[in-house]
Amino acid sequence: MEPVKLGVIGCGVIGTSHIEAAASSRIIDLVAVADLREDVANSLAEKHDVGTVYNEGKDLIEDSVVEAVILAMPACVRTELGVKAFGAGKHVLTEKPVAMNAQEVRSLIAARGDLVGGCCSSRFRFPESAGVVTDFIASGALGELRVVHCRALRPGTGPPDTPPPEWRLRKDLNGGGIMSNWGCYDLDYLLGITGWTLKPRTVLGQTWTVSSEFNAMAAPNSDAETHLAAHVRCECGVVIQFERGEMVAARLERAWKIVGTEGSLELQMRPEKEKSVIYNKASSQKGVVTEVIWEGEDEWADTRDGLVDDFAAAVREGRSPRTGLEQALVVQQITDAIYVSAETGEAARID
Repeated sequence: MEPVKLGVIGCGVIGTSHIEAAASSRIIDLVAVADLREDVANSLAEKHDVGTVYNEGKDLIEDSVVEAVILAMPACVRTELGVKAFGAGKHVLTEKPVAMNAQEVRSLIAARGDLVGGCCSSRFRFPESAGVVTDFIASGALGELRVVHCRALRPGTGPPDTPPPEWRLRKDLNGGGIMSNWGCYDLDYLLGITGWTLKPRTVLGQTWTVSSEFNAMAAPNSDAETHLAAHVRCECGVVIQFERGEMVAARLERAWKIVGTEGSLELQMRPEKEKSVIYNKASSQKGVVTEVIWEGEDEWADTRDGLVDDFAAAVREGRSPRTGLEQALVVQQITDAIYVSAETGEAARID
């Protein structure tokens, strides 16, 4: 496979991760990077032997050598660059959240044409355990699905050692708070391992901002949610029960579950040491029989390297990446509906 000539726009923490993954990939030729902070871009380019550095993302997009781009900057500026990149004939992998709202995702889909477009919300479906779970669910061993569940809470702490990033809890910069930062991963993971078969239709949600006890953990002028809960009813009666929070007055909790008529799975989305996937099987004679169908240690590197390699392979093979823009749109539609429901106090409909 001829290496894909790639450019990365944005050299922050996540952009640096993309640069490191691309530089070490056998199917990617990292030819350009761009960042408004010229010194940061130059330093990374020198470290990873990147030939071209730009101060503006639009200049990288206009580079005829570049075939594909990764957009790794705040959500508020990504869609415009993504549309320009598609217009310049570049394939695009955009960071999560895919956009500020569903309408922006539709504009990306309209601009894509025959090019490849994808979203980084698929990160946690590259480790080994996610593949095992996906295949197991596809086998039909759980019967008809009933409930898809996520409850992931991180407690508040004392004041941080370094100032919190300004964009992280700003609606105007990030599109939202914990839903944009982590909730999109949860939904992508759950919808992805169930084969994108679930069609969300009705959403009842509530969001809360940081409590006064943990104000020091959020940057000044933060206005986005740090805690949310939602009930999502899908076609055929499947329900997604979803709670995600950070800076909350609760102990650490992380649980993902898939419940069907004939069995259920207990999962961990994040790479962990001594990780296992537990299968609870319904038995008319024994009740519920529990067994471990996978155990091991997922690698954090898989969430990084697998993502960019899959994008490059998709470009060469002319296919959709692990999460294409149409799939990312479903995640964004649920996100938008949670926000609408929280604001109105009523259930929101997804058509």
